[in-house]
Amino acid sequence: MENPVSDPRDRILDTAAEQVRRFGEAKTNVVDIAKAMGLSHSAIYRHFQSKAEIFDALAARTMDEESDLATRFANAQGPASERLHGLVLALNRSKRAKLGDDPEIHGLYRRIVTERPDLVADYGRRMTALVRHVLEDGVARGEFSIHDVDAAAGVVRDAVTVFVHPAHVEQAVHAGLDMEPRLHAVIDALILAFAATNQTR
Repeated sequence: MENPVSDPRDRILDTAAEQVRRFGEAKTNVVDIAKAMGLSHSAIYRHFQSKAEIFDALAARTMDEESDLATRFANAQGPASERLHGLVLALNRSKRAKLGDDPEIHGLYRRIVTERPDLVADYGRRMTALVRHVLEDGVARGEFSIHDVDAAAGVVRDAVTVFVHPAHVEQAVHAGLDMEPRLHAVIDALILAFAATNQTR
């Protein structure tokens, strides 16, 4: 038997997510969430100050899930090149699945990109740090020869943004583009550039 979710914030977020899926972001409010939980809206306000704060927390939770997914590749065993490849591919597939299976929750990203750049920046820093960890490990293994790991991690981040940014993923899906072959080509080119055997100094 599963343990019930004990954190009231998590219960509120779970209920809010279901309301957003059923009615959309614009038609979901704190009163609706409270009614669905059998609570008064004042009970919700003890944990979140506004509807916007709830939606921010939902988007942040999705970002945390993606960070956990990327961390599994960053901390895995095996060649750094394979882990880097797998990390970016997993994020791309996760974003595409979220868009297809959970479009209303995916849509919450649109608002935070303009209204909560701090959340977006924090997410970017975390992901770049995970990429840096993979590259550092590749250097330690003798797999990569990189003179500035911070700069290289930034290059990877910038190069793969088109494959992992929700807006770009959404555009590609709506246009019917298969991005995976391009993703593989970009990662292969980066790995070739980082490879120790290709360094001249």
